[in-house]
Amino acid sequence: MVTKRKKIVLITGSAGLIGSQAVRFFADKGFKVIGIDNNLRKYFFGLEASTLWNKRLLEKEVGSYSHYDIDIRNERKINEIFENNKVDLIIHTAAQPSHDWAAKEPLTDFTVNALGTLILLEAYRKFAPEAVFIFTSTNKVYGDNPNKLPLKELKTRYELPIQHEFYQGINETMSLDNTTHSIFGVSKASADLMVQEYGRYFNLKTGVFRGGCLTGPAHSSAQLHGFLAYLVSSIARGVEYSIFGYKGKQVRDNIHSYDVVNAFYHFYQKPRAGEAYNLGGSRYSNVSILEAIIKIEAILGKKAKVKYYSKNRIGDHIWYISDMSKFKKHFPKWDYIYNIDKILKELCESASSYQKP
Repeated sequence: MVTKRKKIVLITGSAGLIGSQAVRFFADKGFKVIGIDNNLRKYFFGLEASTLWNKRLLEKEVGSYSHYDIDIRNERKINEIFENNKVDLIIHTAAQPSHDWAAKEPLTDFTVNALGTLILLEAYRKFAPEAVFIFTSTNKVYGDNPNKLPLKELKTRYELPIQHEFYQGINETMSLDNTTHSIFGVSKASADLMVQEYGRYFNLKTGVFRGGCLTGPAHSSAQLHGFLAYLVSSIARGVEYSIFGYKGKQVRDNIHSYDVVNAFYHFYQKPRAGEAYNLGGSRYSNVSILEAIIKIEAILGKKAKVKYYSKNRIGDHIWYISDMSKFKKHFPKWDYIYNIDKILKELCESASSYQKP
């Protein structure tokens, strides 16, 4: 009797929000999971953002999980992993994720986000060209072009006129040019384009997902990254939360990590070459900071401590809602499980009851 080979998924940033969700999701699907994560998040954002707790949980709870504590910029070690494992799927979530932090160390930011991605792509092309490569990009590749939209200030949020072509969300036709991206936005755009190019030039099965606000209870959030989870955590702990600019009326669409990884799974089942998709909560799940604070206060029964700074972050979006119609057209069986209220309820429950081991 021939034993069927277990499919193998390699996940970078495996102890992070999307990475750890992907570990659990694909392990449940019967995959052998290889995780790469050297906890650079602790270096970026401090001890509170360390992903060590999540790594320990995965090793304890996911039997098919193997962890590699290596840097994605280490070409020799990345190649060794690919040479020693017949990988069927790569989910690349490892990154320096903050546009504020990137300005402190542009070289670190670029080598992690752009060079690290290229090293992974080359290993993929050489050792696993039949596999599928999925890259977690960002809406920051559009720079501040979204801020050029004719936004109107309402009581609790900025909003587009209902007749505007982008009212349902920003689609993939928005330009990446003539805009301030932030250093982070440039490094991610470089990786984004390279993943597309490996798909189109080398005819490989690569997919790019330009995320809005990705969230969930596994987020090791910090002030510089993880807006919604950090806001919930701050209110739950009675810690002061800082709002930077736009009167707190800036709008984000939020998508749960499960819905993100489920989208990856749909792409894996029917991949394309070099395709790019916007990925976010769309009109189904979005909120301004002010609106989120009101909702969280009601759930937790606690008053937020807020400090407001009039100066906004460079390249920060005033309003960003993703148009998911392209992805839904290509993968009509995919749909959301979590809306903004369900997301906030889960985050509040997690912040109130869960302690990192």
